[in-house]
Amino acid sequence: MARLVKRTATGPYKVEVGAETKFICGCGLSKNQPFCDGTHKTTARTEDAAKLFWYDVDGNRHECAEDYPGIRSA
Repeated sequence: MARLVKRTATGPYKVEVGAETKFICGCGLSKNQPFCDGTHKTTARTEDAAKLFWYDVDGNRHECAEDYPGIRSA
């Protein structure tokens, strides 16, 4: 059974291990998981925080018609 995971972070998490710094994806849209690839920079400016969106495998954004859809709404 698939799960709906709601991500509210609009940027990466900074992780420092010794002298090395890495940024872990917080938005869930990076194509370089678990690392940040900067995708959040484009989505954070264009998404309404009051709405719920889902993304298909090609990265296209869709607005959910209801809070917890049983089936995707697009």
